[in-house]
Amino acid sequence: MATAKTSKKLPSRRDAATAAGIPSPAEAQREPIAHVIARKLEEDVVLGRRHPRERLVEQDLCAAFDTHRGDIRLALFELEKRGIVERIPNRGAIVRDLKPREVSEIYSVREELEVMAVRILPFPVAAADIVKLEDVQREHGKAVDAGDLLAVFHSNVQFHRALFGLCGNGCLIETIENLAQKVSGIRSYAYANPGALNDARQDHMAMIEALRHSRRDELIMLTRRHLKPAEQAYIRAYRQRFGDGAGA
Repeated sequence: MATAKTSKKLPSRRDAATAAGIPSPAEAQREPIAHVIARKLEEDVVLGRRHPRERLVEQDLCAAFDTHRGDIRLALFELEKRGIVERIPNRGAIVRDLKPREVSEIYSVREELEVMAVRILPFPVAAADIVKLEDVQREHGKAVDAGDLLAVFHSNVQFHRALFGLCGNGCLIETIENLAQKVSGIRSYAYANPGALNDARQDHMAMIEALRHSRRDELIMLTRRHLKPAEQAYIRAYRQRFGDGAGA
């Protein structure tokens, strides 16, 4: 009796995409694929997988995400609105190259807006809000201990969204978040330093204690201090890579 030959099945592009963490079609139905792509690309920038001035080639992205150019262009347009991607005539899209001066200007504005938020934040803070911040910070601490930089990024965003959300001013909250998105790509430079991650964790815990005991001056000081490491790490790395006079 002849024995049937068994052939080894090669993985499809969709199988490879799943292995790479790209959502399946069923999962993608929960969220527009362009939004998924934008989020994944932002994460790549935040984690230092993609660098300033790096080209984002539509054809390569189509293959990576197993989709068509329309979805890729929508994702790149969204990232351009957030200030993460820049479109160059005759070159296409690149990861935005933030100059040190631009970074300093953005962080100066961020500092004043975030301080404004904690100045107008009503005291005493409700116990339920304190518990929410503690829960988010617990996840952030676990991520720092595990070295899970993606979880560090997302839990950090959640912590500050919850913190500044307490001020109750929708316009201010939205502006703070928009400016934070513009410089999300520089966070990988601070994340490269485990000491900076632990310092951020300690700042978060001190902020919670300042809220618990209605210590506004301490909260303002922590808010100002907390912004410095990422800005300084990026500017230092940028000048090492492109020269002291670059983007001054």
